[in-house]
Amino acid sequence: MTMTTTPKVIKTWVASGPAGAVGSIHQTEDGYTFRLLSDDGNRGNYPSLEVAKSALYASLLPGSEWPEFSEH
Repeated sequence: MTMTTTPKVIKTWVASGPAGAVGSIHQTEDGYTFRLLSDDGNRGNYPSLEVAKSALYASLLPGSEWPEFSEH
C-alpha cells in the first residue's frame, strides 16, 4: 500500500468574478496549483503565480472577465 502526500500549502489566493468566488490558487512547496469551485482536485503545477492565474482564467467559460485575486 502506497501513501500519497499532499504538498503543504504556503499561501492561498481566492479568485472572484462578478458573481463571487470562482476558484483559488495555492502556493505549495512544488510551485502553484489552482482549482475551480466545481473541481474535485487541484489542476496541474505551475512555476509562478502569474502562470497559475493565466491557467485559471483560461479554464473559465469563454467571455468571462479576468477575476480579481486576493490573498488569504
